[in-house]
Amino acid sequence: MTARECFQILREIKDAAFATTDEEGRPHNRIIDVMLVEDEKLYFCTSRGKDFYRQLVNSGYTEITGLNREYQMVRLSGKAERLKDQKKWIDRIFEENPSMNDVYPGESRYILEPFCIQSGQVEFFDLGKTPIFWETFTIGNAEDEKKGFEITEECIGCGKCKRNCPQQCIGEGTPFAIRQEHCLHCGLCFEGCPVQAVRRRGEER
Repeated sequence: MTARECFQILREIKDAAFATTDEEGRPHNRIIDVMLVEDEKLYFCTSRGKDFYRQLVNSGYTEITGLNREYQMVRLSGKAERLKDQKKWIDRIFEENPSMNDVYPGESRYILEPFCIQSGQVEFFDLGKTPIFWETFTIGNAEDEKKGFEITEECIGCGKCKRNCPQQCIGEGTPFAIRQEHCLHCGLCFEGCPVQAVRRRGEER
């Protein structure tokens, strides 16, 4: 799997959940069409009168989640940049998505503003496999964000984490090791370790 393939999955799903927060930090979620994907860039649009538009302009960030029929989930988190040449991009979006003409006929389409995400984190999560498969990518100039858990040198090799792991993705060793591509991030190993040898990835002791 690649970031580009993840973008294509979102385009095929098309109707994905877009999340933002308002001025009070409250979450908002709605279904928005993924209009275009090109060169690890994702394009969408919304009208200037919507709360979604105001939240995008105020914070600049959104998170997109889609699930296909194969139980493959793609999540994209990044900064949504409002595009220049608004009419050019809206015309392009309508060419690629002709059903939009029924929603915004004629010149009314230009109440819409085009946005692009070209920097951020992409997460692929395949629940259709056993064990599950998980992978992350960065696009643009985003920094890699570590998720999940890791087992540190404080591990005493008792094996409790391995026995309790629902996906059986922990291998023996010195220390024991989590196979990150199969980890659910459930936290059982973190909560159950008798010597607190498990920590969240990216966190320092």
